[in-house]
Amino acid sequence: MASVFSASAQTYGPKDEGRRFNDGTKVVCKNVEVQRNSRDPNRIAGTATGAVVGGLLGNQVGGGSGKKIATVAGAVAGGAAGRQIQGNSQSKNGDRVVERQCYRR
Repeated sequence: MASVFSASAQTYGPKDEGRRFNDGTKVVCKNVEVQRNSRDPNRIAGTATGAVVGGLLGNQVGGGSGKKIATVAGAVAGGAAGRQIQGNSQSKNGDRVVERQCYRR
């Protein structure tokens, strides 16, 4: 007889800690530090701003097809730099809280 599994993942909370299952696993909980106040977790604003600035700076270099290549390269490099800068800022300025996370192990 085949067993049927639910499509949704089971979540566990602190009230389930220590609960044992027939397969030998149990629910384990631990305190984890998480950041809570990030309004832009994908860093879209930093990436977009960096890409625009990088593209403008790259456009100032060279001429002809070299100018196009420099513009694209500047936009890519600027986007990467903007994303990194925003991430660093969010890490420093974000509220960190400790929450109890539980999982089956």
